[in-house]
Amino acid sequence: MIKLIILIAGVIGIVFCFSPAFSDNALPSASPCCRQDQEVTSSQGEKPAPIQDKLTEDQDESVAKPDQPQEPSDQEESIAEEEEEGPQIADPLSPWNKAMYHVNDKFYFWVLKPVTQGYSSVVPEDMRVSFSNFYENVSTPIRFVSNLLQLKFKSAGNELVRFVANSLFGVAGFGDFAKEKMDIKRHDEDLGQTFAHYGIGHGFYIVWPILGPSSLRDSIGFVGDRFLHPLGYIGPGELSLGAAAGIYAHEEVNDTSFHIGEYEDLKKAAIDPYISIRDAYVQHRQKKAEE
Repeated sequence: MIKLIILIAGVIGIVFCFSPAFSDNALPSASPCCRQDQEVTSSQGEKPAPIQDKLTEDQDESVAKPDQPQEPSDQEESIAEEEEEGPQIADPLSPWNKAMYHVNDKFYFWVLKPVTQGYSSVVPEDMRVSFSNFYENVSTPIRFVSNLLQLKFKSAGNELVRFVANSLFGVAGFGDFAKEKMDIKRHDEDLGQTFAHYGIGHGFYIVWPILGPSSLRDSIGFVGDRFLHPLGYIGPGELSLGAAAGIYAHEEVNDTSFHIGEYEDLKKAAIDPYISIRDAYVQHRQKKAEE
């Protein structure tokens, strides 16, 4: 009986295997993914590369590509534009100049500005203007000789008239009688501008401690201006070194009292204050030389 059952089951199995209804084409796919693989294989002839292989290929391509040059940032471009604008000057002493810039910056904020603010709070503006007139009158020889050397005879003559009028009628120069009553204005010239008038360039940029920004040409001109200043001809017996230094210090503090805040505004607006101050100095001196 058992053998008969086994025989019948075997016959049924053989019939199922050879029946057309149960061929490979009629069998359903195991899953939709298998169907998609079959469709891709039938349409393209090959299966797509595995995800890991594709990632490896992308990494190889990224390594094979040469490094792209980085574009400069907006700040670097602004600094470059700031350096290109306006007249240029050689700066071979930039390490020294930058060090002196920081020295002068600290001197301004720690010494000059506090002293000047205290001075301004004590001395009225009218009196400070009178001191300024006096110092300008005393430095007339610098402007007179510089205008004369540039063959600006009318300006040189006006400087001479201003000196006489202000010394006599302006109470030793504390009042600007020539400007207020005679409408004769001051013609600012110095030996540095005289050198520029004859085509001598700046040479190179230099920052002096306490004195501030300058150039080779203007530094030489400054020394010549000191020889033309009347205080340079007062002997040590008549005016001590300390007294002379006190006069120069008062002149600087008095002049700074009219410009408090300008340096701060320049630093605030500048991307690189050192470059801005250097360019501003060169532009200012060029403008003065062209007047």
